[in-house]
Amino acid sequence: MKDHKSLKNKRILILGIGNILLGDEGTGVHAIRYMKEHPFPGNVRFLDGGTGGFNLLTYMQEYNPVILIDATNDNDPPGTLHITKPRYSSDFPKTLGAHDIGLKDLIESAILLDSLPEIILITISIHLTDKLSMELSPALRKTLPEIENKVREILTMYP
Repeated sequence: MKDHKSLKNKRILILGIGNILLGDEGTGVHAIRYMKEHPFPGNVRFLDGGTGGFNLLTYMQEYNPVILIDATNDNDPPGTLHITKPRYSSDFPKTLGAHDIGLKDLIESAILLDSLPEIILITISIHLTDKLSMELSPALRKTLPEIENKVREILTMYP
């Protein structure tokens, strides 16, 4: 495994995952779009990861750490944020929609290639609906500044 002791001045990736066609399920992508409108340090890159998949493996190899933002259906009130540091694909909470398999496969592939970066996972609780929408619900829209604040707190660990 890569040495994570010295991450000072490393390139940091903030990766939003989700399907924006499914409303709140796209919260990770909406968070990336929101934060791109605000100034961040030059070593931080934002990436709309969409519905995930193997095309993101290159980024897992190029950046360390990776702050991953995704929605989850965990029965908590919509907008509840959780921050974890998963090490294996089995450590990730149950995911949603079209990117279930792709994200877990991505993590497992990075592990097999010995290129799994340190991952800080921010999950946002949502309730699933069948309604197609490209907009976040009001409850989730209110969480965008809170997500940004959590990301900024995490970034203070990597001066």
